[in-house]
Amino acid sequence: MTEAMFQAMAQSIIDGDPEEAERLARQALKEGINPLEAINQGYVLGVNHVGEQFGCGEMYLPDLVLAGEAMKAAVGILEPEMARLGVERQVLGTVVIGTVEGDIHDIGKTLVATMLSGSGFRVYDLGVNVPVKRFVEKTQEVKANVVAMSALLTTTMVKQKAVIDELQKAGIRSQVKVMVGGAPVTRDWAAEIGADGTSEDAISAVNLAKKLVGL
Repeated sequence: MTEAMFQAMAQSIIDGDPEEAERLARQALKEGINPLEAINQGYVLGVNHVGEQFGCGEMYLPDLVLAGEAMKAAVGILEPEMARLGVERQVLGTVVIGTVEGDIHDIGKTLVATMLSGSGFRVYDLGVNVPVKRFVEKTQEVKANVVAMSALLTTTMVKQKAVIDELQKAGIRSQVKVMVGGAPVTRDWAAEIGADGTSEDAISAVNLAKKLVGL
C-alpha cells in the first residue's frame, strides 16, 4: 500500500498537480507514513523524472513550473510534521538565491529555488530587487555555501558582479560558490565577473549546484 502511495506521489509531481500532491501528503501523515520517506521515496522520484524528461526534450518549461508548484505544495504540508518529529532531510548544501537589485523578474528564479529545494538543498529565497548587501548579509547569517543570482535585464547584470565584489570585500568569497543566471547571462559573462558557473534552466542549475558543492 505504501509503495502505491509513493508511486502516486511521484506521479502527482510528473502531472504537475499541486492539489493531488497536497492531498497525498495529508493522507500520508494521516496514515503515519514518515514525512521524510514520503519526500525521498515519493515526491523526489517525480522531480528526478521530470528533470530527466526535460533534459531529453520530452517535457518543457511549463511542465517544469507545474512540477515545481506541486513539489512546493507537498513539502509545505510535510515540513511542519518533520520539524515536530525532529527529523531533517539530508541537506546537500545551503543556497541563498534572489533576483538582483533593479530587477523584478520572478518566475525563473522561483523555479530554480523550488527545484533546488526539491532536490535536497536548504534554500533561502530573498525574492526580487534584492540589494547587493542583502545577499552578503544573508550568506553570512545562514553560512550559505552557494549564492545564486538571477538577472533578466542587461542593465541589471552588473549587480551580479557587484555582489561578487561585495562578497570579496566581506572576506567570504572563497567560502561560497556563486551561480549566475538569466536570459542575457552567458558563460563568458560568468567568467568575466568571477562567478563559478551559469546555467540555462532550473534542472541544469540543480546539476551545477551539486557539482559546485562536490556531489
